[in-house]
Amino acid sequence: MLIITQPAVTGAQIDHIVGRVEEFGLKAEVLRGSHRVVIGVIGPEDLIREKPLAAIPGVESVFAVMKPYKLVAPNGAAPPPVRIGGVPIGTGQKVVLISGPCSVESKEQLLSIAISVKNAGARVLRGGAFKPRTSPYSFQGLGEDGLRFLAETRAETGLPIITEIMDTRDLAVIEKYADCLQIGARNMQNFSLLKEVGRSRLPVLLKRGLSATINELLMSAEYILSEGNPNVLLCERGIRTYETMTRSTLDLNAVPILKAKTRLPVVVDPTHGIGLRDYIPQMALAAVAAGADALMIEVHDDPERARSDGDQALVPEVFQDLVRRIRAVAAAVGRDV
Repeated sequence: MLIITQPAVTGAQIDHIVGRVEEFGLKAEVLRGSHRVVIGVIGPEDLIREKPLAAIPGVESVFAVMKPYKLVAPNGAAPPPVRIGGVPIGTGQKVVLISGPCSVESKEQLLSIAISVKNAGARVLRGGAFKPRTSPYSFQGLGEDGLRFLAETRAETGLPIITEIMDTRDLAVIEKYADCLQIGARNMQNFSLLKEVGRSRLPVLLKRGLSATINELLMSAEYILSEGNPNVLLCERGIRTYETMTRSTLDLNAVPILKAKTRLPVVVDPTHGIGLRDYIPQMALAAVAAGADALMIEVHDDPERARSDGDQALVPEVFQDLVRRIRAVAAAVGRDV
């Protein structure tokens, strides 16, 4: 940690800062420049972070020299892919397609969509059994019945399943059915939930919060890894900005940054990122070019009657055409689907 002192800091204040740092059980190294004095603080990182260094008189600012996220950062070795069922994500070569409806509405609906997306090229099935909705009066999902339909559809199609968990109390029942747990954007900083899934045997797809920074996303991932679960996927799903023409602003800047700063696979969800059916294909193609390891795209065979987010779901025929275009873009950048 580096302490930057105020321009008019006095010798007495510098002595006080050094004394306080040492009182905290840390070591202080004073570096005197022509215009500023910088004090290096050396010691255990957890201890340094919890001390109120910025509150000491004469201190202008405090900067961390090392990043607070350790487990998600690259460690020099090639990171292993995260497997959802038998599907590896994060190989570098393959772009994995994750698709399905926003909500599980019935066994027949789910199976029909699953067959269509599998035939088009999807390798993982998504579907919500527990749905976080803005209104408490909106459809909240089928609960365990929805999970059972997902598992039955997996048995018939071979597609592993990913579904959202909203409550720590639901983990045991979801683990009975699912191949991957999804933490939704609204729960990205639900630290109790993050710790709980961190103790799960299942991989976790962690969605970026609606107003979260990249660093905040990484620290949320660190919560999961710190509990012993190394199998985390980071999902860029759009953030809230001042722009109102789209549901969210899909931050494709995050893809290469996350790829550089972490060892975790990066998934892009253009469905929620833009929220407008007509423009989802373009953003999906851009995500592949940006380096995404996987795409999560909602598909519904009858969007007009969908019980949630029908206005942003692709119909199977459009998804099939999009997969063809995704293959072309992937090939252009030396990858495949």
